[in-house]
Order: sequence, then structure tokens, then C-alpha cells
Amino acid sequence: MKNVKVIAFDADDTLWVNEPYFRRAEERFCNMFSDFMSVHDVERELFKTEIDNLKLYGYGIKGFVLSLIETALRITDHRIDVSAIDKILEIGKEMLNEPIELLDGVEEVLQALQGHYRLVVATKGDLLDQERKLKRSGLAKYFHHIEIMSEKDEAAYSKLVKHLDIHPDELLMIGNTLRSDVLPVLAIGGHAIHIPYHITWIHETVEHQVEHPNFISAVHVKDVLPHLLP
Repeated sequence: MKNVKVIAFDADDTLWVNEPYFRRAEERFCNMFSDFMSVHDVERELFKTEIDNLKLYGYGIKGFVLSLIETALRITDHRIDVSAIDKILEIGKEMLNEPIELLDGVEEVLQALQGHYRLVVATKGDLLDQERKLKRSGLAKYFHHIEIMSEKDEAAYSKLVKHLDIHPDELLMIGNTLRSDVLPVLAIGGHAIHIPYHITWIHETVEHQVEHPNFISAVHVKDVLPHLLP
């Protein structure tokens, strides 16, 4: 990684806790409609709706809530009670107001890297929500640039590299998902460090192992420092 000049961090489940909030919301939703079908089937219907809606709503809590409502309408054959819609909206508002819980060691690592590299955030999600989370996290002061993407693919990372005026091999991406944070970066010639989180949305999972000279797998965010600092 001797050429690396810019280190990009994913946000959700790399800098702070995120996926557990979605899992709890999903569990509440599935239990709400267990009279119509099994919890497993409700979960399956919701996942189908979310995937179908990604191209319309993108990633984030607001799109998730719209998918909850759409799924509820479908599985109840539009016989859903208005009070249930209220409950779904309340679930979404509670998610938006969840506290920002930094993952262990994150700020320590950012402090250590600051001054040695340009640090950026490269994340997906709703623009307003991600900006709010970054502000509430207290981490914004460490970052040179914030990039909130509609999708994290090769085109998006190539655009980021161009915006930062660097070559692809001067970019290192650190994140918790292979699909979004690792594979597209390696594909354009960049570097990637994967730090798995204990919960991952099924849409972000990758079945095969990654073997690449520019790839490192770490257990904890602090494990990146020996690779990046003398």
C-alpha cells in the first residue's frame, strides 16, 4: 500500500452501528403481520419489496419505511388498518432518532491516520440522514471529503477517484461489506481492507472468498494501523 494517498471509510457498520437498528425494526414489522402469514414469509416478502424498490428509493431508512408500507399493503390485500400504518411510520422515526454509537477504536484510528493520509467518507444511504449521522458522530472533523453514493459500484468509485484527483492505486477503501466496499474498488485498481461486522444485510453478502494482492481482511479497525503507519 505504499502508493496510497487517500483512505476512504464506509460509514454504517464501519464507523458506527447501523444494521442492528434495521434488524429490530424488521422483527417488529414481521411480528405485526404474523396473523396473515408466518414471520419467515413476511420477512421474505419484505426483502423482495426492498430489492425491487432499490432502483426507485435507493438505500436508507426512508426507502425502507416505504417498502414496509408497500409490503404491508400487499400481504394484507390492502386490508391493513390505518393504525398499523401509524405504527410503521413510528418505527421509521425511531430509527432516524437512534443514537450514534461509534464502533470500538474508530476515533483512535482516525486520530492516528490524520495527517498521514487524506481521509474521506464513502457511503451509501439517504443524503440528509447520513449527513445528520456524521454531524452527530463528532467525526466530521477528521474527513477531507464526504461522498454519499446512490450505489457503490465501479462507476461510483471511478468518479470518486477522479474527483479526488488521484490514481486508482492511490485509494484505499475500508469497510464492512465485500460487495460494496471491496470488490468494486479492487476492480478499478484500488486497495481494500475488509472489517466484517457481526450482522450484514443479505443483499450485501458475497459467498466466494476474495483473493487479490490489494486486499486485506482484518478483524478489528485497529488492525489496519500496522499496514498504514511506519
